[in-house]
Formats: sequence, structure tokens, C-alpha cells
Amino acid sequence: MSLSLDFKLHPAQMEVFTANKKFSVVVAGRRFGKSYMSAIKCLVEGIKEENEKGYSLKHKDVWYIAPTFQQGKDIMWGLLKELGKDIIESTVENTATIRLINGRKILIKGSDRPDTLRGAGLGFAVLDEYASMKSNVWEEIVLPTLTDVEGGALFIGTPAGKNHFYDLYLEAEADDSGDWGAWHFNTTDNPTLNRNLVDTFKKKMSSHAFKQEFEASFEATGSGIFKDEWLHEDPNEPADGQWYIAVDPAGYTDDKELTKGRTKNLDETAIAIVKVGPYGWWVKEIDSGRWGVRETSIRILHHYKQVRASCVGIESGSLKNAIMPYLEDQMRRLNIYPRIEGMTHGNQKKTERIAWALAGRFEHGRVKLNPGPWLNKFRSQLLDFPNPLAHDDLPDALAYIAQISETTYLDEFEIDYWEALDPDSGY
Repeated sequence: MSLSLDFKLHPAQMEVFTANKKFSVVVAGRRFGKSYMSAIKCLVEGIKEENEKGYSLKHKDVWYIAPTFQQGKDIMWGLLKELGKDIIESTVENTATIRLINGRKILIKGSDRPDTLRGAGLGFAVLDEYASMKSNVWEEIVLPTLTDVEGGALFIGTPAGKNHFYDLYLEAEADDSGDWGAWHFNTTDNPTLNRNLVDTFKKKMSSHAFKQEFEASFEATGSGIFKDEWLHEDPNEPADGQWYIAVDPAGYTDDKELTKGRTKNLDETAIAIVKVGPYGWWVKEIDSGRWGVRETSIRILHHYKQVRASCVGIESGSLKNAIMPYLEDQMRRLNIYPRIEGMTHGNQKKTERIAWALAGRFEHGRVKLNPGPWLNKFRSQLLDFPNPLAHDDLPDALAYIAQISETTYLDEFEIDYWEALDPDSGY
């Protein structure tokens, strides 16, 4: 059966395709065209009857692997169906499976469920956003599935510091066997991109986020993310805006533990009270301490009553579940009923979540801090971040404001990434 596809690739993408490497490692900035390139690679590999080694691929699938199945489906499913409409025989929606007219299949998979990746025989695999996967996904799980036919793989994504993706890139770059190829592209290597858009992001985002997301820098998130000169005090509450409260609960302690002094090294519960408007954020206070659940619930409602916040966000999990019965009792007693929202980690590491939520805002002067007794503790924790030996409870609570507050998103542009882009945080 003779099949053909006709796609347009910009020169940087074409460079990868024409190199014809068995294993390709592509480090690329946001909106370089990673998703489009990955989709084309899946379809091109899927229509092959045999590979370059001469092995029949008749019963060998092609997998597109993302950090999670849902992420992969959100990004790739519609793109694959649109680009491959002329060679697709059928699709199965719930399993994100495409059967091509030559009988071969393309499937979307998530690396967060490794058991679903074992045992199959593959002809080719695309590992998209490889930096966000566990390091053992490739060597221990995916590579063995390719060995029957000496199949190849495309690793593609934006850096997330100097982790296993960085190591793989260096290994591919130093390879002299001819099997591996390594490429590094900035966002601007995509000639179809509007340069004004890039300039807009550069002005809005933190310098660290811009380097990572647009310049595809492997520079790791480390100490010195926040600078003291970025912290601006302002005792004047802005006239416009809406109030939000974010609660980052820690392990609750009883009175005996408190009186025995056994809580010295424990995390603290932190409650951030912030007014959000077109100017950015005005942080009234971040209340923190090692409290029991009853005291925590009283403090949350005390702060709510003062500002009448549009929303009170509490980090989801067992600690939120522990506090809710006490909070509901206090709400009935006081006859005040704030809107309570659960907040999640969003499958992010804490370091990235805090840096991406706060760094851009502080660097561009969009956070003002109300002077008060709380400020010295916050300043110390923020400037120490992400020192693993230092507490980060107050910055963590403040970072959650980004999740629950009204934010302007640049969603009129196609963003080649998993999440909508917040112009202030760079995430």
C-alpha cells in the first residue's frame, strides 16, 4: 500500500526531519511548533510499512506520550485527527486511539500511569514534555517496547532546569554512533511567529520564566529567584479591586504540643489576604502560625469578615478535610458564609509553582506589600526560597492567590503548552 502525506514545516522543523536520526532530542521554546511537529512525526511514522532497519511494522503501534493522558489528549487528539484526516480509517474517543487505513494505530498515552505503557510492541514513540516525566519512563519502560524492531523515538519539550531531559540532551549531543541527534531552538526560530507577541511576553514575564519558556534555557530554578529590590511596601489600600484569601494549611497541633515547645521545626499554616485589581496585587497581610483546627477556622473567618473576600481558597487534601467541619460550625455560629474553593498543586513541583506565580509579578512591580509585623517573616522566607532548609509557608500561601483570583489570560493566541499562559507569572 502506498500512502503519502503533504505537510508544511518551517526550516528549523525540517532540519530535524531531514536529519533522519533514530533518536532525536529537540529542546524548543514555547510556540516553536512542538505539538505540530510531534503530530506530523506520529503520522509519518504511522504510515510506514517498514522502518529504516528493514523491520515490518505491520503490528507495531506509534505512541504519543505526554506527562498525563488528559494533557496529551487536550493537546494532540484534535490535531492528529485534523492533520491525518485523509489517512485515518477510524478513531476511538475514550482511549484516544487512531487506526490508519494501512491498519496501524496511533495512541495517546500518559507517563503518569506507567503500568499502561508496559508490554506493548512499538514501532515509534514521541515523548512530549519529557522534562515533566519521571526519569525512568524512557529507559525502563518505553525503550524495551521498541527493541523488537529497533524502533526510534522523538524527545521534545521545554526545559525544566537541569534534570534528566538536560542529561539526555547532552548525551545525544555527544553521541558519535550516528543514531542520536540533538537540537536546541528558541521560540524565534519559528519564522511564522509574530515577534511583537514575544516582546509582549518578555515585558510581562519574569526573566527566569522567559529564559526557560521562550529561550529554552536549561538554567535551573535555584537560589536567588527573588531579589530584595523587587519588594515594594505601600500602606495605601487601592480603591479598586476584589479581595481574595488563600489558606495553605500545615499539620495542626494540639495545646499540649504547643506548650511543650515541640513545634519549632514544623510548618506553619499561612493565610494570605490580598486585593487584586488592574494594578496587580496589594497584600494586606499574611497571617501565620501553628494553630489547631478550631483556631485556624476562627482566623479564616475573622479575616473574611474584615474584607468580605470574593473567595476563600484552601489547599485541597486531608488538612482541608480536617478543618471544614470546624469552619462550617463557625460559619453557622457567625451567620457568614464565604465561598470556599479547593486549591490544587496542579501536578506541579512547589518550587516551580511558587516561582511562576510570584517571580514575574514581583519583578515587574505588580505586587505591593502593606507594612506590618508579618512582613519581616515573609521577606525572609521569600528571599531564602527555594532553600530546602528554610520555611516557605508564607510565599506558598501567596502563590495560591494566582489560582483563585481573576486573571487576564492571553488565550487569543495559540500557546504551545499544557496550560493557559498567565502574563504576569509566566505560567
